Amino acid sequence: MSTALFGVWPYLALTIFVVGHIWRWKYDQFGWTSRTSELMEKKWLEWGSPIFHVGMLLVILGHGLGLLVPPAATSALGIPDHVYHVFALTAGIFAGSVMILGLAILLIRRFVTKARFRIVTRRADVVMYVVFSIVAVAGLTATLVANLGTVGGYDYRGTIAVWFRSIFTLDPDVALMASAPWLYQIHVTAAFALFALWPFTRLVHLWSIPLGYLIRPAIVYHAPVRR
Repeated sequence: MSTALFGVWPYLALTIFVVGHIWRWKYDQFGWTSRTSELMEKKWLEWGSPIFHVGMLLVILGHGLGLLVPPAATSALGIPDHVYHVFALTAGIFAGSVMILGLAILLIRRFVTKARFRIVTRRADVVMYVVFSIVAVAGLTATLVANLGTVGGYDYRGTIAVWFRSIFTLDPDVALMASAPWLYQIHVTAAFALFALWPFTRLVHLWSIPLGYLIRPAIVYHAPVRR
């Protein structure tokens, strides 16, 4: 089971992620959208969307630092392990809490406030919301339980991070992930499930961020001339 979950499933999920995006772009470009429901309701969206996206950005940055930067790198910068741990724990709890708060607002908006939202919500998106919620809650809970409930905190940089990097060297160290607390195992397994679902849901809009707007020339509007 450990080999299937932590040695095979990551590659299968990432393959679906890549091939699924290629298929979606080739055969469903008109469906490549966030399927916004802003015209149906704005009050909840104005609060939930910014909170969720800010929290999500912080979570991504935190995961990138925690999984990709080895302890030797932070030590070389003169950052003691206990200082890094306190900072990572505090920032992780804050980022995860913000993201879950935003996600909760968006879920309440979509599934509780108005029945007509169901018309514009696809089944694949419902599954995505469920998996996303599992990933978020399991991740934050694991951070709280494994770190605050353990003397010295759980050293994920010596286990989970090493396993994660070993995936990209095509030699996954399954034993490291199998020895991690079960909440982390759920978090990781569900996260790869989210990657597999990604191409078939509204999450594809992430790759369509209009960065060109930041560097485009100003648009000049002229008032009509009356004669």
